[in-house]
Amino acid sequence: MYCSGCGQVLAPGQTACPQCGRPVAPLIPPVPPVPDLEFQVQTYAGKVKALSVVWFIYAAIYLIHRVASLTFAKHFLFGPFGPMFRGPWGHSPLPPELFAGILGFRWTIMVLKACLAVVVAWGLMERAPWARVLAIVAAFVFLLNIPFGTAVGVWTMVVLMGYRNATLYDQL
Repeated sequence: MYCSGCGQVLAPGQTACPQCGRPVAPLIPPVPPVPDLEFQVQTYAGKVKALSVVWFIYAAIYLIHRVASLTFAKHFLFGPFGPMFRGPWGHSPLPPELFAGILGFRWTIMVLKACLAVVVAWGLMERAPWARVLAIVAAFVFLLNIPFGTAVGVWTMVVLMGYRNATLYDQL
């Protein structure tokens, strides 16, 4: 490196020219400060906490909606509207046990999905190591529940997927 004023050869690490006294300009401009890891982890912790609260709310909304719709379906199929499904000979072309079995299966699926949402919410709130993977799986499970399931699923994938987010979650 040479002095920009007199051309004198400068040794590495010199701050001024020994011949003319001109200060040596740095070669690389200073890098602007980057928020440290602790700040990023605290910001990410806030996002994970907000996501867990949204999962709790979604679990409640999902449960209320599904209980109402399955109760309506039961009363529609087996209540006073049941005769609408009977054929001209006074009986249903499909056995009522089939409808009861389908409704029972739907109740079971509904309870399992609601439990999954609550476990994900609780795990994210506690920042459990397994909660990140389970939340991503739950996001895919609820993705087709338009509109709220889709919104929660996409937000979960944005917050939890990726190398940077995995590293930040591990720091929690």
